[in-house]
Amino acid sequence: MEEVQNRGRLSLKLLFWFLSISLVPVGIMGWHLVDTSLTVLKDVSIRNQEATARRFAEATTSKLAGFSDVLRETARLGEFADTTTPQKEQYLLRVMQLNPAFLELSVINIFGQERLRIGRFSAENLEPRDLYSAPPFQTAIQRQNYMGSLERLKGLYPALTISVPITEDTAEGSTAPVKGVLMGKVSLAALTNMLKNEISSKDKREAIIAAPDGFIVSHSDPDMVYRIDATIPQAVQKVLTERKGDTGGGELMLGDGTVVLGGYALIKDVNWLVYVQQPLENAYVAVRTMRSEIAQILLWVVVITVLLSLAIAAHITLPIRELTFSAEQLTVGQFEDLPELTLTNDEIGDLGQSFLQMSESLRDKTDELVGAKKMLEKLKNTLETRVKARTRELDAAQDELVTKERLAAMGQMASVVGHEIRNPLAVINNSIFFIKTKLGKSHQMNPKLDRHVKMIESEIQQANVIINEILTYSRSRELVLKATSANKFLDDVLSVYPFQDHIKVVREFDPEDAAVRIDQDELRQALRNIIGNAVEVMPTGGTLTARTKVVDKNWVRIDIQDTGQGIPPEVLNKMFAPFYTTKARGTGLGLAVVQKALGRIDGKVEAFSEVGKGSVFRVYIPIYKQPPAV
Repeated sequence: MEEVQNRGRLSLKLLFWFLSISLVPVGIMGWHLVDTSLTVLKDVSIRNQEATARRFAEATTSKLAGFSDVLRETARLGEFADTTTPQKEQYLLRVMQLNPAFLELSVINIFGQERLRIGRFSAENLEPRDLYSAPPFQTAIQRQNYMGSLERLKGLYPALTISVPITEDTAEGSTAPVKGVLMGKVSLAALTNMLKNEISSKDKREAIIAAPDGFIVSHSDPDMVYRIDATIPQAVQKVLTERKGDTGGGELMLGDGTVVLGGYALIKDVNWLVYVQQPLENAYVAVRTMRSEIAQILLWVVVITVLLSLAIAAHITLPIRELTFSAEQLTVGQFEDLPELTLTNDEIGDLGQSFLQMSESLRDKTDELVGAKKMLEKLKNTLETRVKARTRELDAAQDELVTKERLAAMGQMASVVGHEIRNPLAVINNSIFFIKTKLGKSHQMNPKLDRHVKMIESEIQQANVIINEILTYSRSRELVLKATSANKFLDDVLSVYPFQDHIKVVREFDPEDAAVRIDQDELRQALRNIIGNAVEVMPTGGTLTARTKVVDKNWVRIDIQDTGQGIPPEVLNKMFAPFYTTKARGTGLGLAVVQKALGRIDGKVEAFSEVGKGSVFRVYIPIYKQPPAV
């Protein structure tokens, strides 16, 4: 049961990743589109409300100007000023017949006394009024048109008072004397009809024309106008009162908690405001549709992704299960009767091919290990005896070593270990040479045996290199300082180094050749370590640049620069520490030797690297004040 569960995990992981790759981008994109759409639709809706409010303001201004023009044209008729009262009544009746919006018309003399008044709601003659102190009379008598004094006729119908001066001269800017005032009350039902026709109640939009005190002049819903207490809501009144311009808009929360998007515009002639609003939820209808569409798309993506991932997982996991079963057989040492693997033409097929090669190689190595095990058992007894003897010697010297400095202790231990290991290595090397000589003369050298002999020789050489590095780092010999030219010294090091053909060496020497006082053997080994590292990081070819540069009067700098893959920052910070290495084989003392050698002559070394482009090691050496001896 456990085996079946393990085999199902890869399919579940593939399903999870396919779903993540498919749904996450679509979900993020959908969320971003919805969020952007909400903002855009909100802004567009507010701008639409503002534009509608401006359009209604312009239309209202035009209608009111039309009413005023009718009165002005009537009052400026040449014969109207001097006609008799019955004739004036005929004129006014004609005006009311042609303009149903006029509810009442009055003629007032220059003393403010009403001489004639006719109205649509009066069956009998109306009593004359004294209007001398009324704003409509006082404004018109000064040759100015008046528009204002909102009221509700019969307590229901909004009406506006308009008055104009009566003169004989019809020309604009005339100075003819004013002979009276023509005043009329205009029904504003036409404005309500205009708003009702333009604003549909289906989408819950509303349009209001209101006076500064909240008086509703007209409304897209007539039932809201024909009320005694018809005033705009307090929330809207507050916004319109605190407005900062002639037009504007924004989001508003009404008293019942409803959020609306509204816009307003000022009707300058009468200081009224047009306010248009739309519920926020209406503006987001398109967004809800988009969310529904995105949800359907995500559902289809899930279904399709699940089906595709199951098909792909079955195709991928079948050869992997075969490999797993074969690996289990190899684990228990069953090299025969392995199942036939399905080798597809892809990376899994390459893995299967590599597995078959590995199984063959493992079978051969197992046979070799069985024979080597017996030999190791024999060597084990001998090695244990020698290790015990050497351990007793080391234990005897331990008390003395702990009292000395760490570096001196390391040097003594390295000398002892190096000497004791080199002796067996020399014996092994001589024995290998003797074996090769004997077998070579008798023509009995087996190719496999020859390969193992070469492996032993290579490992002996590697062991000697490691011993030399440890001894070089741990020994503290007397310095042999000698004054020399920095350019010549670096050129000598480069000339004897065994560069391969794929390495291009570039020399850049400072014309101001500085003299330095160094231990040439130590510094030569240090530079060879740096050059060796640079060559190793360019296995397929590259450029090694060696340069000298006089930094100032105290320092000369030697740069060793390569075009390898560079050194990661985490390695760069630890690379000069003793025994730290990133190589599969090595002591990690190469750069430690460099740092130690430079420290002994008061120099220093710095490393800079950029991953993917290469590295440069900068060696700073004090300039020798006296010129070198010729």
